[in-house]
Amino acid sequence: RSNPYQASLLRDSVRRYLQLPADQTVLILHAKVAQKSYGNEKRFFCPPPCVYLSGPGWKLKQEQIKARDLGEAGFRVCGYMGLDSMGSSLMETQKLSFEEQPDAKGFSCAKALYISDTDKRKHFRLVLKLFFSNGQEIGTFHSKLIKVISKPSQKKQSLKNTDLCISSGSKVSLFNRLRSQTVSTRYLSVEGGAFIASARQWAAFTLHLADERCTRSEFPLREGYIRYGSVVQLVCTATGVTLPPLIIRKVMKQYAMLDVDEPISQLHKCAFQFQGSDRMYLSLSSEKVIQFQASPCPKEANRELLNDGSCWTIISTETVEYTFSESLACIREPVSPVPLIAALQLTGGGDVAMLEVQGEYFHAHLKVWFGDVEAETMYRSPKSLVCVVPDVSAFGSDWRWLRYPITVPLLLIRDDGLIYSSSFTFTYTPEQSCIPGQQVLSDVPQDSDKLLDSIHQEFTRTNFHLFMQA
Repeated sequence: RSNPYQASLLRDSVRRYLQLPADQTVLILHAKVAQKSYGNEKRFFCPPPCVYLSGPGWKLKQEQIKARDLGEAGFRVCGYMGLDSMGSSLMETQKLSFEEQPDAKGFSCAKALYISDTDKRKHFRLVLKLFFSNGQEIGTFHSKLIKVISKPSQKKQSLKNTDLCISSGSKVSLFNRLRSQTVSTRYLSVEGGAFIASARQWAAFTLHLADERCTRSEFPLREGYIRYGSVVQLVCTATGVTLPPLIIRKVMKQYAMLDVDEPISQLHKCAFQFQGSDRMYLSLSSEKVIQFQASPCPKEANRELLNDGSCWTIISTETVEYTFSESLACIREPVSPVPLIAALQLTGGGDVAMLEVQGEYFHAHLKVWFGDVEAETMYRSPKSLVCVVPDVSAFGSDWRWLRYPITVPLLLIRDDGLIYSSSFTFTYTPEQSCIPGQQVLSDVPQDSDKLLDSIHQEFTRTNFHLFMQA
């Protein structure tokens, strides 16, 4: 644990943070696979990796730097992105300049990244380095693993090898490229609550498999891998905006194939027919997303002729989000590595309840906090921290008189006061005998403390609850 004086100061800071969180979030969006370049040809990653900066902490930090340096130029955020094997030379990476969007988020993308055929790896990560323009380093952030492929698979996919298949509930990006020209690439995106075809930004969509016998209002979701001929729905992960139910079709030489039933693979060409419509397909015209009516093929009833704007390329995407807050500490060191919590595992009960925090990028200088209460924390590995669950009395309550659940956020705090928030919470619940509305005995015997303690020991194991907020 921290020493009592430091702990008291830090607890005051954490309380102020919990009252008015000033988080800084770095969000990296990227494709799950990357096509390898050959010879002098550069196959730039498509869609390009994007970075979004959000949260009130960015503006607060910039104001602090501005006040200290007395200059306008020192508080702009800039960065570099490259592949994780590229060494430290910034010449081998792409420079990122962030622009502020209408929603106050900073945005930038790396349009010119590629992997050459001299790189023999099967997987790699992207590395993002962020700085303030006065030279102060913010930190280093990694993408998730990206699989390298030579070209889109033309074989019928087998569910025995699911690496390249697309499952229901996963995230995808859709883009359209006229006549294979990079400059003509348009990405399906959402702006102002409407679907658009953007040349600059792309959206990640959750692709749901649906029961085709049901109406749009019911739309029960199903598990499994997406196959051609399936009824699906696209839901924007950022805004929640959805398209009507669509039938996904395989595209071959600008024809929609109506009789193909096989799993969909990465970077396949596909089309989206509106369910129940007369050959109407999701299409684009310049920046607009429209409906296009396909032409029947007189000689082959199982084909329909599409226009260029109705042929989409599908690819799975990944998202990784790093959140931290420098608002209450004067941090000169980089914020990285930023820990990511993936799961919680509770063991024991009563006075010896232990919580294992599982994830990535943990280190020995982190402490687990339950709200504004520091827990005794032990570092196990870069993927695991173990802590003692604080007694509920630390929050001003007593097990004997607990009537309502108490939920506290889980935080990780570095030795120097840097706060890493998470989407996880921990809930203490009343024991079965003390739920609201039940009569509480007025004549409690004198040795009730021992009795209640034993009840507490017996029931506590089942009365801790772990929650991850959606």
